Amino acid sequence: MDTNSFALRHIGPRENDQKLMLDVINADSMDQLIYETIPDDIRLKADLNLDSAMSEFEYLSHINELSKLNSIYKTYIGLGYHPTILPAVIQRNILENPGWYTAYTPYQAEIAQGRLEALLNFQTMVTDLTGMELANASLLDESTAAAEAMSLLFAVRERPQKKAGINKFFVSETILPQTLSLLQTRSTPIGIELVVGNENDFDFSSEFFGAILQYPGKNGQVSDIKTFIEKAKAAAIKVAVAADILSLVKLEAPGKFGADVVVGTTQRFGIPLGYGGPHAAYFATKETYKRDIPGRIIGVTKDANGNRAMRMALQTREQHIKRDRATSNICTAQVLLAVMAGMYAVYHGPKGLTYIADQVHNTTSTLANALVKLGVEQTNTSFFDTIQLKANASTIKSLAEKQKINFYYPNEETITISINETTKLSDVNEIISIFAEALGKDTFIVDSISEAQNISEALQRKTDFLTLDIFNTHHSETELMRYIKTLERKDLSLNHSMISLGSCTMKLNAAAEMLPLSSPNWGNVHPFVPIEQAKGYLTVLKELEDQLTEITGFSGTSLQPNSGAQGEYAGLMVIKAYHESRGDHHRNICLIPSSAHGTNPASAVMAGMKVVVTKANEEGNIDVDDLREKAELHKDNLAALMVTYPSTHGVYESAIKQITQLIHDNGGQVYMDGANMNAQVGLTNPGNIGADVCHLNLHKTFAIPHGGGGPGVGPICVAKQLVPFLPGNPLIKTGGDQAITAISAAPFGSSLACLISYGYIKMLGVKGLKKSTEVAILNANYIKERLQGAFETLYSGERGRAAHEMIIDCRPFKENGIEVVDIAKRLMDYGFHAPTVSFPVAGTMMIEPTESESKAEMDRFCDAMLSIRQEISEANKNDNNNPLKNAPHTMAMVTSDEWLLPYSREKAAFPLEYVHDNKFWPSVRRVDDAYGDRNLICTCAPIEAYMEA
Repeated sequence: MDTNSFALRHIGPRENDQKLMLDVINADSMDQLIYETIPDDIRLKADLNLDSAMSEFEYLSHINELSKLNSIYKTYIGLGYHPTILPAVIQRNILENPGWYTAYTPYQAEIAQGRLEALLNFQTMVTDLTGMELANASLLDESTAAAEAMSLLFAVRERPQKKAGINKFFVSETILPQTLSLLQTRSTPIGIELVVGNENDFDFSSEFFGAILQYPGKNGQVSDIKTFIEKAKAAAIKVAVAADILSLVKLEAPGKFGADVVVGTTQRFGIPLGYGGPHAAYFATKETYKRDIPGRIIGVTKDANGNRAMRMALQTREQHIKRDRATSNICTAQVLLAVMAGMYAVYHGPKGLTYIADQVHNTTSTLANALVKLGVEQTNTSFFDTIQLKANASTIKSLAEKQKINFYYPNEETITISINETTKLSDVNEIISIFAEALGKDTFIVDSISEAQNISEALQRKTDFLTLDIFNTHHSETELMRYIKTLERKDLSLNHSMISLGSCTMKLNAAAEMLPLSSPNWGNVHPFVPIEQAKGYLTVLKELEDQLTEITGFSGTSLQPNSGAQGEYAGLMVIKAYHESRGDHHRNICLIPSSAHGTNPASAVMAGMKVVVTKANEEGNIDVDDLREKAELHKDNLAALMVTYPSTHGVYESAIKQITQLIHDNGGQVYMDGANMNAQVGLTNPGNIGADVCHLNLHKTFAIPHGGGGPGVGPICVAKQLVPFLPGNPLIKTGGDQAITAISAAPFGSSLACLISYGYIKMLGVKGLKKSTEVAILNANYIKERLQGAFETLYSGERGRAAHEMIIDCRPFKENGIEVVDIAKRLMDYGFHAPTVSFPVAGTMMIEPTESESKAEMDRFCDAMLSIRQEISEANKNDNNNPLKNAPHTMAMVTSDEWLLPYSREKAAFPLEYVHDNKFWPSVRRVDDAYGDRNLICTCAPIEAYMEA
């Protein structure tokens, strides 16, 4: 056994197991299986041009050396990003803990109560600090959240405004530059006209439906949002506020002044800078807009016994309900980062946060006073943590960088300095000395941080926050460690058993891939530092771009999109820019198969396209005749086709090259959804298939952990003609020479998380990547064969093979009174998370084992499914008192003095022998989604306060 082989550790089935599995599926060899699975005309004829594999030891030495190329300066740039102190108890027990980072989105609430509670804490923290009624469970970044706020306010315009076509949106000129760029990206396709100006000169014209303010502004000035909001309300203009969350400890909550939406980032609640991400944004609004809020909301409901339980409220989000009428394509959250930020608030509590905010403000004030004493002009009249100074920027920059210090220099005469929780008294004196030298004056020493109040009286916070017990209890490390562990035990994650979710690719997140994320050399780099200070990052990111470009068979890559849905949008916007560069502004038709993800049509609409749905045939494939008819009908206006490959039905469609050629023949471009890239790497690729752009879910194929529902990364790879249009950034040069405006806030999106995929590719190497794809296909076909006869596979390829996933049909079990959801809940009693339920076909399960799962684990899963199939055959639709309908069974049920069910406790809790060895207990019984949606509770208030009379 080659102990240096990472592939040997990553791939689950041993070589001998693979031979046994091939026998079971009646394949003589892996080559035969792949031949019978993938159409020959799309197979790659040569290996990818990638490096050979590194061992884990070699890789960790390599990545450590690269980290030293990053220059770690003291950074006071601000602009929405700040150095932080991540409490070690949170770093060790959440960030570095696979019990937290390998969990999946909490669709199965009964085995996700831990992270649901943590997210409820996050939402409560946000509503308290913003003064709003409702918050979601986080968004991708502050700029994305601001763009979502603009879209929401546009969607909820008053009826007369809609009738009159009111479409102007005012943007304060103090908005963060990356946010302005994103607002520009998102406004034009949906018909919003941005007007950027000085909020003090705004005339509150009836031509405007909404406005957004920065609080404090990018220059640090705390403006009078109270008066602005009052005037806006009088003019029927709705207002969004982008607010620094730490400042809201000192500043009055925008909700108290009547704001309609408050957005921002929680990065400064202990989350590393990471050269731009991942970080959790927040989005808070009024309950009136609960049906329009983007993303996920965690709500409180009750379980089958009437006990308090949590789940995702309004669980089927709007893009799945409305599809081409959706106003947002957001379907995820930054769960892991939101959990960490929420725990930061739990650990510090209101008194701790007040101490930190006071220290930041007092340190800023002390520095401001000292610089004024030195003769420097400070222009902010009201500020929290940022001062704006008038001085020779080039002189200051030269002196500061010699001292390894970064300020922000908006122009040649202006410097802004943003203080953070890591800033010490010695840092203040260091800054003073730089300005003294620049002015040719003697420096002086400040010997203490003095208390100060540089926030105008009308804007000072007067309302309490974080008053609930949860934020006033766990302030010792022991207590917080135990609280985190209590929540972790309620969640079934990948460290317990296989999570075989189709289209989600829950594979091993190797420890060697994760370790660099804890390194200060990677964590402490601000996204807007001069690029020569980020040589380590730029080296890794450039090589990752090149690796992904090679894997996809394209010509260029942008890492900027930080979710799969954002990648969809980015890809379509690049296609749109390409058409417009050729004078084809009229090309706005997007063809989308009926089986597509709900985010596909939502993304197309957000990109300003009109969706035309194409049919599927009886085999679940794209109906080529219908596609041809619609492509030819719309050939003069055809912009794109959105297609998933292998198909969402788990099949390599043999007509795919015909399909892509058909689109090209009619003037369109082909967008390929990369959700199923795990079935392509090394064997075929989008470029070979004939696509023009694809997004890749790095949290699927390329091993970034799902983190309980985020972070995700969704870069786009594009063909040669689209490279010029890859997205840019207003502060750091990225993208093509005709770059579209920003897709996410940071130049390279979630750079810190990209280290994981870089390591995955480096350690697997060219042979390991191909082998991983082959074994993923083998594993899926092995499960298909083992379940044959008990569960019908809905779709197969032309030679009877599945791709890397397959759909089993559970609809016939309705005759026994059993729904697919009953099977999902019963699997919990067997220690497994359910496969994907009712997507893309209602009443089915989509199973994807990935290459990381061993034969033994897959056999346990198959044994569980076959045992459940026997239970289904024993069920009767006239009698719902059976193990499936009562599932899941909790410890409280099984250990109760009373047991009135017609089957044994043993059958309920330990239905197969293996369960005794590793029992996972769901912490609640089946949750009542309908009750929760009727009685929406999205904060930590006790359920008893809301129970119906």
